[in-house]
Amino acid sequence: MQTTILITGGAGYIGSHTAVALQEHGYTPLILDNFSNTHRDVPDGIRAITGTPVRCIEGDCRDTKLLEHLFAHERIGGVIHFAALKAVGESVHRPLDYYENNLMSLLALLRVATAHATAHNTTLPVIFSSSATVYGDADTMPVTEDTPRRPATNPYGNTKAIAEDILRDTVTADAPLCAIALRYFNPIGAHPSGHIGERPTGTPANLVPYLTQAAAGLRSTLTIHGNDYDTPDGTGIRDYIHVMDLATAHVAALRHAERTTAPQYDVFNIGTGRGTSVNELITTFHNVTGVSVPHTVGPRRPGDVATCYADVTKAHRILQWRAQYTIADALRDAWNFQQRQR
Repeated sequence: MQTTILITGGAGYIGSHTAVALQEHGYTPLILDNFSNTHRDVPDGIRAITGTPVRCIEGDCRDTKLLEHLFAHERIGGVIHFAALKAVGESVHRPLDYYENNLMSLLALLRVATAHATAHNTTLPVIFSSSATVYGDADTMPVTEDTPRRPATNPYGNTKAIAEDILRDTVTADAPLCAIALRYFNPIGAHPSGHIGERPTGTPANLVPYLTQAAAGLRSTLTIHGNDYDTPDGTGIRDYIHVMDLATAHVAALRHAERTTAPQYDVFNIGTGRGTSVNELITTFHNVTGVSVPHTVGPRRPGDVATCYADVTKAHRILQWRAQYTIADALRDAWNFQQRQR
């Protein structure tokens, strides 16, 4: 019997690609999503890729009774927790929404998951969607998992740091969980088929979907938020990772957690180990697609840092995972997905 994996926020950008990767590796994904920042046809896109329907339940991860019902009736063998608000800039202006949504959803999930694992005398894998923002404005690059966490530069990043502490303290209290926090760097791209990709319901908060919409003429221009950083070309440097590489990292983390029989908590950086500036990204997009991106320079965004890229040695060594796609691959796939939109 295939193991059922509950994916909270599974109809979102990263969740949907992870659902594909799970199916391709023999798992049965069960999506829980409130569709606050995604589209209802995403499960159809997953089916078009895998040839297998994916179950999708509409609901909020803060709903404890709903979670209890799912754990009681679905034979859940693991959880991947994506459900969260995630826009750095928006979090600066809506901090209470971010703290309430991102932390209460995790607390509800951990209470129910812990009770379920205790009742069944098992150790339940819980993979948590964390972020490189927990490193704040780090002094040295690349950052390793041992790089001290710095005070968050925005409320979104602070919710991730607090959530990591909640996970660690829950496991320390002997909750029967194998909890792994994956600290993402900057996911970009789309499934190579073009059936799913990053398609927020409103104005994109992330760089690449805004870039592809500007290239497609749906937006007048892409604004580069600051060109006066202490970087070679003045624009921010990030570690951009193809979303399908990120998806397979979740499968690798889940398999690692399944081999663990005692409560455990660990963290892993998930990136490529290479930094790319915003200007370099725009140039690569043009080289790959032949399409120019209209762009202007605006002020820095509150909460942004100049440079952040990963040391991913630990994920290579323990999870036996490494990124396979290039920046060019990711931008090509993102453009392919954008062109398929109506």
